[in-house]
Amino acid sequence: MLYDKPFSKENLDVYLKELAKEYRKINGKNTPAEIILVGGAAVIVNYGFREMTYDMDVIINASSSMKDAINYVGDKYGLPMGWINEDFKKTTSYTPKIIQYSKYYKTYSNVVTFRAVSGEYLIAMKLKSGRKYKYDRSDVIGILLEQKNLGNPITFEKIKNAVSNLYGSYEVLSEEIRQFIESVIENGNYEELFKKTRQYEKENKENLIEYQEEKPGVINGNNLNDIIDILRKRKKENE
Repeated sequence: MLYDKPFSKENLDVYLKELAKEYRKINGKNTPAEIILVGGAAVIVNYGFREMTYDMDVIINASSSMKDAINYVGDKYGLPMGWINEDFKKTTSYTPKIIQYSKYYKTYSNVVTFRAVSGEYLIAMKLKSGRKYKYDRSDVIGILLEQKNLGNPITFEKIKNAVSNLYGSYEVLSEEIRQFIESVIENGNYEELFKKTRQYEKENKENLIEYQEEKPGVINGNNLNDIIDILRKRKKENE
């Protein structure tokens, strides 16, 4: 789900803390809950290369009253309905195994534990999604860059194992995505690749928005990548 109001590391922690406080107020101290942050939310809590996200995708293990707590925090801070949601479960990058490979982030009000996906497992999820018009691919490179700078580089073997652990096999990734990550690792110049890939994604998004305005209702999940490629070729020919 996409919103106009971005989430940053700072305001996200405020919302999560308030969410836990309200959940405890409703349920008391003996009904624990767990929320796993994925996607853009997982990126901003684990890494510094991305300042914000517009997506708040999570996996929620809690009583049904968590929905009331979410709505309360949304109303309090002027956030859209469903500001934190599990729509991600409908995507191809979802698997229940994500919970197993997530890592502890924080606990608020001694009742709600927040976990997040990081490292090679977050890369694996981003590769499984692999969208050309979002920050999936540049996030992969950003994670590789930051882990390298931290002195804890992520190897290609670790990525392959993470993909296999989450999705059963490295070969579940499309050939194009496999070529992408293999060429990125081989190149190794993550800083330059990050800039180029982020720009590539921004251009694709702008092209899609423009095309959607021209021909509403034409774009769908089946033709999205083909349209992106056609639009890029058309722009290049017109330059």
